[in-house]
Amino acid sequence: MFTALSEQLAAVLKGLTRRGVLSESDVTEALREIRRHLLEADVSFEVTRGFVERVRERAVGALLVKSVSPGQQVVKLVHDEIAGLLGGSRRGLDFACVGPTVILLVGLQGSGKTTTAAKLARRLKLEQKAPGLVAADPYRPAAREQLEQLGKQIDVPVFGVGDGAVGAQHATPLHVPDLVRNALREAESARCRTVIVDTAGRLQIDAALMDELRALKAAVTPREVLLVADGMTGQDAVKIARGFHDGVGLTGVILTKLDGDTRGGAALSIHGVTGVPVKYVGVGEKTDALEPFDPVRMAGRILGQGDVVALVEKAAATVDAKAADRLAQKARSKRGMDLQDFLAALKQMQAMGPMKQVLGLLPGVNAKALQAIPADDKRLKHVEAIVLSMTPAERADPSILSGSRKLRIANGAGRPVQEVNRLLEQFQQMRKLMKRM
Repeated sequence: MFTALSEQLAAVLKGLTRRGVLSESDVTEALREIRRHLLEADVSFEVTRGFVERVRERAVGALLVKSVSPGQQVVKLVHDEIAGLLGGSRRGLDFACVGPTVILLVGLQGSGKTTTAAKLARRLKLEQKAPGLVAADPYRPAAREQLEQLGKQIDVPVFGVGDGAVGAQHATPLHVPDLVRNALREAESARCRTVIVDTAGRLQIDAALMDELRALKAAVTPREVLLVADGMTGQDAVKIARGFHDGVGLTGVILTKLDGDTRGGAALSIHGVTGVPVKYVGVGEKTDALEPFDPVRMAGRILGQGDVVALVEKAAATVDAKAADRLAQKARSKRGMDLQDFLAALKQMQAMGPMKQVLGLLPGVNAKALQAIPADDKRLKHVEAIVLSMTPAERADPSILSGSRKLRIANGAGRPVQEVNRLLEQFQQMRKLMKRM
């Protein structure tokens, strides 16, 4: 996410930090460039104008301070203002002290509400919040079935309308607030501490949708009303957020599809236009691809400063610490690691997510550098296929691999023999390096 914007802003700020002395005209020229890049990234005009004016006002005063490099001061100002645009500080969910916490997910059709409901439930389950899901969309065909399938994947119960109450033809006799109230009673009996309600959407904001959501909100008094907005829609997402906020009163936003080719304007504009914080972002299709949104850390990512905290959190959540410790000890031993250990390390690395996404969290790896890194996830799959095509004896002692064995392994993995040889060379180099550490 923010790939193009990150590259452009980093280039502008790098030009400032290279200069020993900055004049007011230098800052004005840089801010003109930043303003153009923000507008190209689909950030709203009013938000961009306010951002540039605030940075200019603070930068003029910062130029008078001689103890710190003026370029670094401007970078810090831009970082702080971007963090302010994104909400200032991280805002988590508000949980009820007594009884289940009801979270209402609202949004238009196609924004990813149902998938996001499952992602949020999985995260809450890991946080020991005992979540339950409620299917509150009786109009879209197979909406409940989709939620039930996702619920089975993450082992979270699903409550809601019965099988006979699906389809637009049933819209008149069904009263959604009553259905959700019944589902909430079931969830409470099942000892759910949080209940996520997947509401119906429309192709556009209309009076019928708002009336239904207002009635539902009045009936179940949710603690959170979260808009699920498609980050790929740019300024349309901001208009949708404003419409839902005016209609039902939002407490937060979840932006989806930020792993795609999005310019990031929606994330940078929503809080500034509506005052509603972005609480989570979806960064993939899998049920674990939902991240808490931290404005300060996201500002660092946008400016190419990385996010080491997110990298550590990702590693802590996916890497088996005991297995990693055993692997490190074996790598430093006299015998060294073998290909079976290499395969185990590879799988742990794959569990952290797409390689470029992980590398993007490292400081100094900006968007341009990231594009130049040959981190192809398919290549990792090819390596895994080659190692899995070996026998246990071959993985334990690669020196026994003759030409005929390599040919058999290549055929088994569906890769050329040259790739097998390249992998073995790289493995031997890594083995020597690990022994020296």
